[in-house]
Amino acid sequence: MIEQQVLPAVRRMKDFETLLESDTEYMVFLETRIGLLKSMVREAKKKGKTVFIHADLVQGLKTDEYGMEYLGREIRPDGIISTRSGVIQQAKRYGITSVQRLFLIDSQALVQNKRQVLKTDPDYIELLPGILPGMIAEIKQELEIPIIAGGLIRTAGEVDEALSAGAVSVSTSQPELWRFA
Repeated sequence: MIEQQVLPAVRRMKDFETLLESDTEYMVFLETRIGLLKSMVREAKKKGKTVFIHADLVQGLKTDEYGMEYLGREIRPDGIISTRSGVIQQAKRYGITSVQRLFLIDSQALVQNKRQVLKTDPDYIELLPGILPGMIAEIKQELEIPIIAGGLIRTAGEVDEALSAGAVSVSTSQPELWRFA
């Protein structure tokens, strides 16, 4: 179970280097190049970090069965984040924590997302945008899967609202919101 309120999401190498020396236990890699992935994961794990990779955003990686085999056997992250059901199922095959990313854009998307989650049974759900505390509470109660809130969270107050609504954590790429308690 994720026990850190804010999951720092890395978009730039400078942020990665900062996080290596920080007190964070977790790191989420966004928009990473496939050529850097193995060394970044290795360095993070040397520092005792738990690494989640957003598979859909890795430049140069095709998120098919073979791409997931590469991640599962060669890169070996602690967690995979994806919008794709097949990626979530493959992550589970390799014993990697799975995070199903869901975009809440309208009522129909909500219904389809719930159906998708029931099929894939991810370890966590990441809801975007994360500034919808009412939806966080509803989906947490209905699906009984831990929720990570992400997207459009710009203030510490919004972080607190998402956590109060029942999110176990908030993912953000904004360093000013990173806190590791």
